[in-house]
Amino acid sequence: MATRNAATQDDLRRHNLARLLRRLHEGGAASRSELVAFTGLNRSTVGVLVSELADVGLVFEGAGPAGQVGRPSLVVQPVASSAVVVAFDLRVERTVAALVGLGGDVLIRKEQRHKRSSYTPEAALRNIVALIGSMLGKAPHPSTWVGIGIGVPGIVDHLDGRVRLAPNLGWSDVPLGDMVREALTAEFGFAPSVAINNDADLGAIAEHARGVGAHSRNLIYVSGEVGIGGGVIIDGRPMAGAGGYGGEVGHMAINPQGAMCRCGAQGCWETEIGRDAIVSAAGLGGDQTEVADVIAAASAGDKQAQQAIDAAGEWLGIGLANLVNLFNPEVIVLGGHLRLMFPLVSGTVYRRIHYSLPAVREQVRVEVPMLSGDSTLLGAAESAFEALLSDPIDVLARAHHAAAS
Repeated sequence: MATRNAATQDDLRRHNLARLLRRLHEGGAASRSELVAFTGLNRSTVGVLVSELADVGLVFEGAGPAGQVGRPSLVVQPVASSAVVVAFDLRVERTVAALVGLGGDVLIRKEQRHKRSSYTPEAALRNIVALIGSMLGKAPHPSTWVGIGIGVPGIVDHLDGRVRLAPNLGWSDVPLGDMVREALTAEFGFAPSVAINNDADLGAIAEHARGVGAHSRNLIYVSGEVGIGGGVIIDGRPMAGAGGYGGEVGHMAINPQGAMCRCGAQGCWETEIGRDAIVSAAGLGGDQTEVADVIAAASAGDKQAQQAIDAAGEWLGIGLANLVNLFNPEVIVLGGHLRLMFPLVSGTVYRRIHYSLPAVREQVRVEVPMLSGDSTLLGAAESAFEALLSDPIDVLARAHHAAAS
């Protein structure tokens, strides 16, 4: 009985440490009084937990912000350099990477372009390992590397990191998780926690945790790159689906007479509002042409470019109206080129959304990301921190041991 009680007490302690660190990581600095109110624990218990996190360097307690009336109160805040992760947003024609510290601070950010035709899984892996080595070499000292998060534009088994299908990359059934773990072990002697997820799912997580949807419990993030992805938050939690592949909104069959999609189906949403579709409709060729170029041409009076943007706005609104009926969200966040296009087509989009069911559309608003173009990147960082935030002391100790071995 004594052993069981001790185990229960240790589990409770770990749980409370995790809650406290997650609050500081996601919500920023807080006074002990605020932490007492957040956790529901007494002041003495919160003090013990703060001290334990401070002893391992994850948090520190210091004076609050200047400008307060009277004596400034002490606040507890995460130490950004104490634990770091490397995050990746693997896009079809560029790789974005960042070294992110505890609390969400981006310490280093890098971006590299690549050719779609040559971006094989093996090429991506070499790039990932090289970028990790480069950023860790410039990381603050001391810091502990606790995870890696990767966003992929495709269908991903988040349990083992296998990319089932990424049609715009030309990848199929790629064991990316195993490949990354093996490569990191070979290069660095160990592999920290590796989290690989769909890019739009990560965008939804980031915008819900830190962005424009921070105070919403029901959110849809629609990413616009070469293809179209979707991430869905329902009642404050990511919607995964039976196999973890839910939210592939870019492959809604929306136009039965539409173009063939790289996934093999006809009339998918991304064949109407994806980058290639908009650029082609505008009559602007070239692999380097972006939707921003189409918008610039339309603003300069190019009639074909204007028609392309207008048509994409209609299809965007039709698709969003479907999503409103299906999920009843509070907020829809438009990422990638959709955030650039939205100011030009917002009237069309809201007119189309008006055709969704009246009660369902009452609360919805359409927004652009607060995190600009880095929603997926920061979502990848959040996924990489998940192991640490679930069991701070144990994960940090194991990371220290692995790095020292």
